[in-house]
Amino acid sequence: MAKIKIDSALFARAKNVVEVAGYSSMEEFVTHIIEKEVAKYEQTDADEKIAEQLRGLGYIE
Repeated sequence: MAKIKIDSALFARAKNVVEVAGYSSMEEFVTHIIEKEVAKYEQTDADEKIAEQLRGLGYIE
C-alpha cells in the first residue's frame, strides 16, 4: 500500500469528517474521495470521445 503525506491541519479536518460522516477509517474516506475525483476525469474523457464520434458522424457540429 502506498503512503502519502498531508498537512497536519488538513489531516485533523479530514479526521473530523471521517467521524461525522460515518466512515470506518481514514483510508476508507481517502479512497472514496480519490475514486470520486478519478471518475470525474474518466467520465469527461468518455464524454469527449462520444462527442468526437457524433461529430464524425455529422450529428453535432
